[in-house]
Amino acid sequence: MQSVTDKLKNFLQYVAVKLIDEPAQAQLKVAEVGPKRLRFKLVLAQADVAMLIGRNGFTASAIRSVLKAAAEREGVQVSLQIHSHEEEAEMMAREASAQIQDPRHQDPGRRNPQ
Repeated sequence: MQSVTDKLKNFLQYVAVKLIDEPAQAQLKVAEVGPKRLRFKLVLAQADVAMLIGRNGFTASAIRSVLKAAAEREGVQVSLQIHSHEEEAEMMAREASAQIQDPRHQDPGRRNPQ
């Protein structure tokens, strides 16, 4: 699985760098979300998000199509999310807040005062 992940990651990095203005700010995150299931997340500068998504989403759609075709040849399912750094920070803050509010996500060693 690691070799497939590396190939797909290299493809995304190559394409993204060619299409955006600020590649130094780009981050590519990969998560294995299940057996033979990968989630790629491109986190970019706000202006680069618009550029990579393209008019009516055609550029992002084309990238996703090629990525999915390459992954399917290896029997892997993939998804691609494209976010700005600001959107990523907001999502992480919401996740952290949800974990604090949901008692199922508390540390099992921690006792709730009754």
